[in-house]
Amino acid sequence: MKRVVVTGLGCITPVGNDVNTYWNNLTAGKHGFADITKFDATGLKTRIAAEVKDFNPEDYLEKSEIRKTDIYAQYAIAAATQAVEDSGIVDNIKSNRFGVYIGSGIGGISTFITETDKMLNKGPQRISPFFIPMMIANIGSALVAMKYGAMGPNLPTVSACASATNAIGEAFRAIKFGYADAIIAGGADACINPLAVGGFINCQALSTTNDPDNSSMPFDKRRDGFVIGEGSGIIILEELEHAKKRNAKIYCEISGYGNTNDAYHITAPHPEALGATELIRLTMEESGLNADEKLYINPHGTSTPLNDKTETLAIKNVFGELAYKLPISSSKSMIGHMLGAAGGCEAIAAVKTIETGIVHPTVGYKEPDPECDLDYVPNASRKVNINKAMSISLGFGGHNAAILFNKL
Repeated sequence: MKRVVVTGLGCITPVGNDVNTYWNNLTAGKHGFADITKFDATGLKTRIAAEVKDFNPEDYLEKSEIRKTDIYAQYAIAAATQAVEDSGIVDNIKSNRFGVYIGSGIGGISTFITETDKMLNKGPQRISPFFIPMMIANIGSALVAMKYGAMGPNLPTVSACASATNAIGEAFRAIKFGYADAIIAGGADACINPLAVGGFINCQALSTTNDPDNSSMPFDKRRDGFVIGEGSGIIILEELEHAKKRNAKIYCEISGYGNTNDAYHITAPHPEALGATELIRLTMEESGLNADEKLYINPHGTSTPLNDKTETLAIKNVFGELAYKLPISSSKSMIGHMLGAAGGCEAIAAVKTIETGIVHPTVGYKEPDPECDLDYVPNASRKVNINKAMSISLGFGGHNAAILFNKL
């Protein structure tokens, strides 16, 4: 079996549209929450979001391409472009050994809304001929493959909020077992619109505080839901010897992946954290690494009442007393919940933690919850001595995914 490493990073996020800006803002504890500007949210219970700011698709696409591309796919192409350029992989890999695994929780929902309005107001004959390819959730992965001539394995994952982490994990396995030499992997979503926000409000998933500084508060007793975000997070995974042969920059190794399902409820986690517990156990088992105080965890950490206490329980189930010594911090306290893109951006945070030795904080944590009693690195970054970082994603439908990175 092959060893797999990370050789490129790219992102579009609510706190920065490149990796350096994103990481600097995370470590500084700067959140991206503000009033919704993408539509008039007057009268809604939730009126704030974590929007991507100052994104110019013309930096990555021709104008003719932009008109035929949903915003979620534009985010995916932009983040993938950054990651590919960071890696230097182009012209250094055979096309049939180069893959793309980019997941999305929902896909082109903005296009769906626009074309539905056309049908209702002007008739079906006015629907765009590009409606279907713009809307489908695999098109981000397909467009990135077309851009780079990546003719190897291509597997867009759709597993709600676990989509990006599943994409990265499955890409890791594909390289590990010899099906590709490098894969562009991650996720993208763009769902800040009346339909998606209204749906999340009505299923009681979103925070209704409408206070940007006290809205996404993972593990805090006052938490009342997540803040919806958008964007894309992409990493380049590459077979170790292939990367060494071309003298690539190597950030770290990816050595473990877990994939389970709660098989319990469409939105709520299992109250005994059975699926999440097995997820973490399997991820550590595949890595072959021992759990110790040099492990950092970037949790799902959504700021919902059920998720945070269940995820805490799962961590304690696996690590026992060691759980209290592990630094754990939620990126969603600053970027919100980017849905199918979340795991990609959180994987980047895990990789940067290994590279820099800095754990970013969980912002907004003020009031401890007895059911969430671990070290969540509250409100200020911390210099740490770690050599392993786990990223956990837990999605609607009971989908659970986790990946483990480690220093070479």
